[in-house]
Amino acid sequence: MSSEAQERISDLGALDRVSVCCLVARVQVYTRMPEVPSLVSLCARAVAVGIVDGGDHFEDVFELPSELFDGLMISLPPLALECLHELSISCGWGGFSSKSIKDGKKRERYEDFDASWKAFFKERWPQDTKRMELFVDDAEICSSNDHMNDWQQLYWETHLQNCLDEAAERAMLPSFDGHIGELTVSDSILKSIGYSVTRADSCSKLCTLSFHCYKFGRYARCLRLQNVLCVPEICDLLITSNLRALVFRRIIFKNNVDGVCGLLRQNRDTLKSLEFIHCYLSSVTFNQICSSIFEGTKTHGVKSFSIKSSRIFDSKKSYLPSAFVWFLSSGRSLESIHMTDIRIGPKSAKLILDTLLKSSLDLITFDISDNNIRGWLSKIDRRSGECSSLLESNLSLKSLSILNLSGCNLCKDDAEDLNYVLMHMPNLTSLDLSENPLEDDGIRNLIPYFVKAFEKSPPLSDVKFQNCNLSCKGVTEFLESSQTLKGPLNSLSVAENNLFSSVAVPLAIFLGSPGVKTLDIEAIGLDALGFQELEKVMPKDVPLVHINISKNRGGADCASLISKLILQAPDLVAVDAGYNLIPPEALMVIHDTLNRSRRKLQRLDLTGNTHLCHAMHTSKLLEFHFHGKPIVIIPSGLASSAPYDDDP
Repeated sequence: MSSEAQERISDLGALDRVSVCCLVARVQVYTRMPEVPSLVSLCARAVAVGIVDGGDHFEDVFELPSELFDGLMISLPPLALECLHELSISCGWGGFSSKSIKDGKKRERYEDFDASWKAFFKERWPQDTKRMELFVDDAEICSSNDHMNDWQQLYWETHLQNCLDEAAERAMLPSFDGHIGELTVSDSILKSIGYSVTRADSCSKLCTLSFHCYKFGRYARCLRLQNVLCVPEICDLLITSNLRALVFRRIIFKNNVDGVCGLLRQNRDTLKSLEFIHCYLSSVTFNQICSSIFEGTKTHGVKSFSIKSSRIFDSKKSYLPSAFVWFLSSGRSLESIHMTDIRIGPKSAKLILDTLLKSSLDLITFDISDNNIRGWLSKIDRRSGECSSLLESNLSLKSLSILNLSGCNLCKDDAEDLNYVLMHMPNLTSLDLSENPLEDDGIRNLIPYFVKAFEKSPPLSDVKFQNCNLSCKGVTEFLESSQTLKGPLNSLSVAENNLFSSVAVPLAIFLGSPGVKTLDIEAIGLDALGFQELEKVMPKDVPLVHINISKNRGGADCASLISKLILQAPDLVAVDAGYNLIPPEALMVIHDTLNRSRRKLQRLDLTGNTHLCHAMHTSKLLEFHFHGKPIVIIPSGLASSAPYDDDP
């Protein structure tokens, strides 16, 4: 079509453009000429420009016949579709539902509104679509007016997050000195919502961050904010938001704290999740932040609270900020606390534990990992019974299900004290003690707890002892303690301990009864002999679903064990067997087993076995698929001439 014709269409009034759109759509329906779609696109573009610019009489589009109206909706870019949605509300239509809308005669007008937003989301963020699909399926269904988990809400929330992230990058520049709301949104973001297609005007208010916050802020439920955005101005920009989750990064300066406190007060009634990452706060400023959460009330509704890789407490002080103590003890629904790598010492850790013990929280998850808290329970007087009466008199730790103490520098003496405290956590199902120098004596000190924990209901089902300086003897004693289990463990990790081949027989016996669904024995020094022993003693039927045997130098014997597992573990879904020096000729063993087996295997990871890169039988393994994807993952690239080294 000539440029002159395009200009004439753009100059038409609102009603005329709608009429042209109707005419073109009818031509498309009845003639199906190949050149018609470009004309439809041009007319839809003209209509979109008018809708976005707020032109007169565009509410007349609602008078179009259903098939033409639906065709127009499908042709509009995201921004124009959003404006049409708002126009429908102002006209008394009440907006578009995910299923249908009805006019005054109760006639269905449009049935795929939510599907259009999902298509927009998938086109713009294809890598996030699968995760969001799970979120939509799992999220609690709310009313359409709440915009909790429909694709329209997810689209504009993610769009606003992109705008804020981009603004933060510009605000960090030394040359920036102004209001964050005046920062402009890039052409690429504007183009993604269809604005650059409808009108290229760099001076338009639509190009500013403030416009996007005001227009789409009502869709925001979960936001991540850098410190440069946490200024008092951000409260005005997000005034229409009802935030349920906030993540703050690098909150350091007083101006940042003022912005954080303002947002917390503004969203106090809706906030469910709060997270601080890479923050440096004094006791005074942290007190100020905690106070703003329940200012004017006696309780708060936060369910999940996290501080990660931050400096909050003085590890030498023997007290906690008063507002933080109140926050921990007054949450009516606090279920999850993560305080990871925040440099708290044993005194602060003990104070936090005491606060939780004295509270009435129904806490489910407590993560205090990556903190040096050795000796944090050393003052417990087990003979006096004081701690016992305290634990038995409240419900806070009785509701605890997940406890993460990994990387806390705990030793065998801490394990003895911990054994006493764990006895009073009857609902604990997951315990992570990885990266602690417990040694065999530490495991022995915990054996009395494990014996009872495996007998109770619900039993302890997830245990991690990764890199705990254990030997075969200590792990064997633990495996023997699991004989009281009525069913298989959900998961067990003894990875990165020097257990060597002598652990193979105890492991094989354990796999039979009671067994484990997910077993991680990466880098335990099995070697070829250990794989041979495992294969020889392994029972005929094992409950494994996932096993990690990487970095054990198994060679051809590793391939042989994999084949036996595929045949004798009927529920096996995934095997990690990377960096095992598997020779090319061993692939035929795996190929023959996969060819014979009709099991559930979905993934066999052989990454790091560099000699398989150009093996003759590699292509044969790639013939096996699960839902269109290859089951076997083979290392790519040239085989390295450097010797393999699995030392840390």
